[in-house]
Formats: sequence, structure tokens, C-alpha cells
Amino acid sequence: MVVPPWLSMPPPGYGGLEHVVTGLVEALSERGHAVTVFGAGQEHGTPAAFVSTVPELQYERLGEALPELAHLARVNHLVDAADFDVVHDHTTIGPLVAGRRAVPTVATVHGNPVGEYGDVLSDTDPGVGLVAISHAQRRLNPRLPWVGTVHNAMDVQGIPHKTAPSHGPVLWLARFSPDKGPDVAIRACRVAGLPLVLAGKCNEPPERRYFDEAVRPLLGEDVHVVLDADRAEALRLLVEARCLIMPIQWEEPFGMVMVEAMATGTPVVALNRGAVPELVRPGVTGLICEGVDDLPGALRAVPDLDPADCVAHVARNFSTAQMAAGYEQVYRRFIADAARSAGVREPARVAGC
Repeated sequence: MVVPPWLSMPPPGYGGLEHVVTGLVEALSERGHAVTVFGAGQEHGTPAAFVSTVPELQYERLGEALPELAHLARVNHLVDAADFDVVHDHTTIGPLVAGRRAVPTVATVHGNPVGEYGDVLSDTDPGVGLVAISHAQRRLNPRLPWVGTVHNAMDVQGIPHKTAPSHGPVLWLARFSPDKGPDVAIRACRVAGLPLVLAGKCNEPPERRYFDEAVRPLLGEDVHVVLDADRAEALRLLVEARCLIMPIQWEEPFGMVMVEAMATGTPVVALNRGAVPELVRPGVTGLICEGVDDLPGALRAVPDLDPADCVAHVARNFSTAQMAAGYEQVYRRFIADAARSAGVREPARVAGC
């Protein structure tokens, strides 16, 4: 399991990819697989074996290409076909360099596979298979070498949840970016006459600049701002919230925060973009709006939804056990296809993968 060199597993706060991969590693380990995580830093919180390619986490260099390239080059030197059946890569650049490995590699695409990122993925080595995290994401670029679609998931054990609808504030929980629509959330809540908590990641220069230029001028007494909340604080805000608002302005490839909200019993009010229809059951776990003018009415109506339905929906559809089973199927198919392409018999041990 190859993760980016930026954050620890699990991360102390923001870090959707790292939370998802932590849950996947735990679920695969529980199912009897021997998992090794290749990452950065000196600590991790998973049951897997851990190999660090650099002593310090590289978060301060996030956005630079060299830290991830160096990390992947080191991984490629360390991965030996005698030790591993398959490599699962979660990095951005991994699909470009994974062909150098003597072990079959599947790579999960965590972003939108269009634009410059789409150009990178279109040059994926023929021996690497891409995995989508939603059908909506896959439809954005169907010509890529997809080998499966597996929804992200979370471990709901120990997650606090409400037992009755909350009449607390509306919650927006994301990174400060125009894609996430915090300005839309402010205006929608103001029209609805409801208080709003803006809880956002705001520790990178573009995020701080966007907050100062586009969000701060809209603030008033009806908006409470929480910057860079840790995991415990984010869960507390979710439990207390009337609902989570997702006024996304882009084709969100998944949106893990929606699953986290529903796991706490908090319904979701979202615009109908990206993977939203794959995650939210309209009228049961949230309300999906076709336009921003529909948001205020949905925000007022959402307390009629039952928190128990939200929790049950996550348990049925977005458990880490289901995610692990989905990836097992991808691994089996891809390893078998790679063996056939190489003209060799599939190793007997793979049959029990």
C-alpha cells in the first residue's frame, strides 16, 4: 500500500485519503492479508508493517513534485516480486512510474481525472490498472485504463451519532476553495434564516488567500468560523449540526465528508453534482437540490429526516469491510490478467487473496 508522503496514517485532522486508506489497511488485515504500508515519517497507526522512505513527513513541501517522485523512486527500489502479490498506489504520480515495478500495480484515482491530471493519467503505464472511487468520476474520463470502481468507506465503530434530529446550526466542512462553495453556503443559510458554522481547512496559501478575499467579507454574526479543526472537533460539529451543506461547484469525485456526516446521524443537503447521487438517498439521508435557489428550503426541511436512517445507510453501503471486499476482487482480477499477459501461470497463493 503506497500512500503520499505528506500526512501520517491516520491523520490528526484533515486528510480524507489517509483516513480512507487507514480503514482499508485495517479491513484487509482483519481479512487475513499481510499488508505493508510505504509512507513517510516515523509513526503510523495501522496494523500493517510500515516502511518509511523519508524520516520526516513532507507536508511543508505539499505542492512540489520532487518529494513524491523521490518517495516513489525509493518505493520502486524496495518492492520485490518475491515479497508482494500486488501494489496498491494512492499517489498522484504513481501511475506514471509504477510500470517499473516487477509487481502488478493498481492505482486509486482520488481526484478528478480531467485537465492536467487527466493528461497525466492518460499516460499511465500499460501494466497499471486504475480504480475509480465513484461511477461519476469514471464517467468524466471513460477512456482511461479503469479496472474497477470501489467506493470509499469508513469504520463506524466508535463514531458518535445522534439519536434525534438536531436543530443546531448548519455545518459546512471542507477546505476553503471556490470548488466547495462556502460563499454559497453563507448566502443559502442567510436566506433560510439559519446559523452556519464554517469549519474549513485553511493552512495552505491558496486557502488562506481565498478565505481572506472571498469569504471574510461575507461573514456576520450568523456565521461562526472554525479553522483547521482536528478529527475530534470535526466529529463533534457533525453531531451537533442540523445538517451538512454541500454546495459544491465542481464534479466532486466522492465527498467523504458526506459519509462521515451520515455516520453521525446528520443528513446532507447538497447540490446535484459529481458523486452526490451515489452517496445520498434523497428524502432518507438528505436532500439533493438542482440549483442554489433550492438550498434554503431544503435546509429548513431537513430536520424531518431520521438520524437512524443515515447511520444505517452508511453501515449498509460504506463499511470498510465492503471496501476491502471490493478491492480484493480488483486485486484478484488484475493479478490474474497480469499473469496471463506475461504468459505465466498464476501463483497458487493468489487464489486465496
